[in-house]
Parts: sequence; C-alpha cells; structure tokens
Amino acid sequence: MRRSTHDTDRFGVFAERFARFMGTARFLIYMTLFVIIWISLNLIGLFGLHWDPYPFILLNLFFSTQASYAAPLILLAQNRQEVRDKVVAEQDRQANARAHADMEYLSREIASLRMAVGEVATRDFVRSELRGLLGELEERAEGETDGGSPPHDT
Repeated sequence: MRRSTHDTDRFGVFAERFARFMGTARFLIYMTLFVIIWISLNLIGLFGLHWDPYPFILLNLFFSTQASYAAPLILLAQNRQEVRDKVVAEQDRQANARAHADMEYLSREIASLRMAVGEVATRDFVRSELRGLLGELEERAEGETDGGSPPHDT
C-alpha cells in the first residue's frame, strides 16, 4: 500500500502566507469590493441574469466555504509559529545558561585575582619599606662618620 507523499513544510508555508494575507487591510478591501460587486450585479442583473437573488444564498455559501478552509489554515500557521517560538525560547535559555556559567567563572577568577593581589606588595608599601631602609642606612652612615662603630643587628 503506497502512501501519498506531500511536502508538509510547503503546505505549512502556504498556510502561513494565507493567514498573514487574511490579516491585512488589502484582504479586507478585496473582500469588501467583491461583496459590493456581487450584490450590485445580482440586484441590477448582468445581461438580465440574477444568478444569486436576494437573500444571496450562494454568497453565504461562498463565505461559509471560505471560513471552513480559513480556520484550519490559520490554526496550522499558529501551531507552526508556536513550534518556532519554542525553539527560539530554548535557544535563549541555553544562551542565558552559558552566559550565567561564564559570569560565575569570571567572578571566581576575579576573586582569586583579588586574593593574589592582596598577597603582593603594593607600590606604596614597597616605597615605605625602601624609605625605612634608606633611613636606617643614613643613620649607619652618620654613625660611622662620627667615629662610632656601626650598630649591629644581632
């Protein structure tokens, strides 16, 4: 038994285009003009023909048929959009999770750098230590020039 093959994606694209077109002002204008022409021609008669006399049963049948096809096509288009929205939402969630993991990693790295910098001598600390040592050296030098013996650290 052979199944009929049809491109569901192509039909879905058609449904989306159809639903998108039905939601435009152009569609409303076309339908309004169609109804005005239909009613005018049937009231006035074209070459004496009144193919759909008042109360325009054929026009009502036309609109019922159109609605019976339009509703499922619009629902199909909405379902396809919902699937796309779910895919985009999942991709956004994954990107947010990656960004969150990256931020946590960078936060840990910054914290470890702060701790490492806390153990490193700062420029001001080194300057003050050098000034202190320079002062001690100057005192020793003065003590030697005064004839005294240099102080010993023992």
